[in-house]
Amino acid sequence: MAAGPWSFAPVDWAEVLVIAERLSAQHTPREGHRALDVLQVATALDLGAREFLSLDANPRQLAVTEGLAVRP
Repeated sequence: MAAGPWSFAPVDWAEVLVIAERLSAQHTPREGHRALDVLQVATALDLGAREFLSLDANPRQLAVTEGLAVRP
């Protein structure tokens, strides 16, 4: 880990849950996002990520909707 491109970032879980609640209220009824998908994107947003990496189409769609770049 120390030699690679990865790092551990502290997460403000209270803020992640606030963001997740907003995402869920805005997008889940219409798009059907699962709880863990919403938490993944909320965490990325809280950490100030600009890009979101996932192999799962559901959180990728939510990330794009929220303005995160997603690689094809």
